[in-house]
Amino acid sequence: MPLVEAAELRDVATAVLVGAGVPDEHAKLQANLLLEAELRAVPSHGFLRLERLVARIGNGVASATASGSHDWRGAGFLTVDGQNGLGPVVAEAALEAICPAAKSHGIAVAAVANSNHIGMLAYYAEAIAKGGQVGIVLTTSEALVHPFGGRQALIGTNPIAIGVPSADGPFVIDLATSLVSMGEIHDRAHRGQALPEGWALDREGKATTDAEAAKAGAIAPFGAAKGYALGLAFELLVTTLTGAALGRDVAGTLDADQLCNKGDVFIVVDPVSGQGEAIARYLDLLRHAAPADGFDQVLIPGERGRALKAERLASGVPVADSVWTNMKRLRDAALTKRGI
Repeated sequence: MPLVEAAELRDVATAVLVGAGVPDEHAKLQANLLLEAELRAVPSHGFLRLERLVARIGNGVASATASGSHDWRGAGFLTVDGQNGLGPVVAEAALEAICPAAKSHGIAVAAVANSNHIGMLAYYAEAIAKGGQVGIVLTTSEALVHPFGGRQALIGTNPIAIGVPSADGPFVIDLATSLVSMGEIHDRAHRGQALPEGWALDREGKATTDAEAAKAGAIAPFGAAKGYALGLAFELLVTTLTGAALGRDVAGTLDADQLCNKGDVFIVVDPVSGQGEAIARYLDLLRHAAPADGFDQVLIPGERGRALKAERLASGVPVADSVWTNMKRLRDAALTKRGI
């Protein structure tokens, strides 16, 4: 895989999106979300999705310009019709509305429907926490996960991210309630890599290590019954707040031609007292705890990704040959279309 400078990746993706009719600032924001995933070694949410985004705009199921319409249902509860806009654009507009509201009222919630894939949830949770507030982000997806004890995909991967302010920088977790994301399955299939055992079932509900077969099957919930329970609870919660579709009726984050009907929920809480120093000391205590046999040290969730991001910003980002070639092809076509 070639190493490409982060700035060049961002510029190429931005040019592709601008060529598809996305305003410059919105294109930069969407490109930043894709880049963030690559920097943290989550290519399933990275530039692999760029061509599909462009196709969705071209097919009329994603708006290049919409940022959502807002309806305050109360002082701290905002409902958002995303108007089929790009996920990060709609999400950013919602956060710009509810973060100040949380300052005034202690807590604010945005329930978003009719918006496209929002990318890595950690991006938003970290931004909220950097602003000194607590952030909780939830989203749903197509039915990709089989229930505990089942063999058919009936539940979304339904991830959650939490960001908490700390004097040493935000504490952030971002995890799906599935064992892996379907984007990871697609990335492995794209690279021709086998899956570890236990990750997925094929179309017939049989265990498989073939990523292509898994794309038509089901992913396992993490933690068996516990992950299944959390994933189901998040799906019901998000759907109740947003009016989004449920289970196998959800579409639009893995295809190029269907309207996106999942839901997103953003919760922002303004802390009543500053515990940043105490949290930093506690996290440092964990870092210096005696490691168990077979481990070099105790890690804080998210720190490996941040370290990797710093390394890749300095030395370049590894991108699959086919993805980078396709990005440049899309960029050249966009520039030609604009007469540049």
